Amino acid sequence: MRTLLPRLRQIVATATPQALRTISWIVRLTVLVSFVVFLMQYTGLIAWISAWVSPVFHLFGLRGDAAMAFVSGYFINIYTSIGVITTLDLTVREITILATMSTAAHAIIVEGAVLHKTGTPTLYTIILRTVASLTLGFVLNLLLPGRPELVEGGAAVAAEVPVFAIQGPFWPLFGEWAMGMLRLAITMCVLIYLLNIVQRMLYEFGVMARISRLLSPLLKLFGLPEKTSFLWIVANIIGLSYGSAAMLDEVARGNITRREINLLNTHIGISHSNLEDLLLYASIGGIWWVILLSRWVKTSLLVWGLRGYYYLCDHRA
Repeated sequence: MRTLLPRLRQIVATATPQALRTISWIVRLTVLVSFVVFLMQYTGLIAWISAWVSPVFHLFGLRGDAAMAFVSGYFINIYTSIGVITTLDLTVREITILATMSTAAHAIIVEGAVLHKTGTPTLYTIILRTVASLTLGFVLNLLLPGRPELVEGGAAVAAEVPVFAIQGPFWPLFGEWAMGMLRLAITMCVLIYLLNIVQRMLYEFGVMARISRLLSPLLKLFGLPEKTSFLWIVANIIGLSYGSAAMLDEVARGNITRREINLLNTHIGISHSNLEDLLLYASIGGIWWVILLSRWVKTSLLVWGLRGYYYLCDHRA
């Protein structure tokens, strides 16, 4: 016990500054982005964007009104996407496709900033996740049974949706947003701080090496380096925003190279938070294993493709 307590105190003293810096950055970014999106919702801009993209959703086997669920999740988070889905009369097939697309590309601005902070360019992340989301929806529409007939039209209806349309009284809506943001900020502060402490403890007491060996076969299948195992676990259990402190700390300590973080971010950008998100979508009718495995197949192809690109760069004549 005498030797344990000094080690724990040292872990807390070392981890706290990095955790606080990350908390300050991620909370400020989240509040700013969330407020901008709140204004987009309040002024009707989100509804306008949804109306204009809705005609192409038949390519994914979805009705036009499903566009609102995708667009809201794309800019905000999956909770808003699920909230919209629950108001629509969608089939299991439609929910599964929409859930797969949303889990591949949601909270695009905040999570893109997190991955950028670790070393992966924001533009790469946005393009990668957006294209992956759309191609997953298209392929699932081809593969899943019960493919509907193509739906034509929709542009004329979209043209009738105004760009600017106030959604209600400002202050009550702002108060609701502010309270939700306060609860989220408190949750983020607590989780990010505790996770950073746990991360340091795992390294200090040699647990990280055991975790890496245990996950090595699965990560090899995905094309990921063994040393990314802890960050892979973090991203899959609690997601990118909450796991940002652990990711930034890992990069800052030089435990992972630029190429390794790009390989990891290519995977977890499309497939993360696979505990809570899958449970939520399954609870409203989505087929969880389709949502998970389709993204794992997609990320494996992308990661191995990126590894091939790095190989060619290293062996170019």
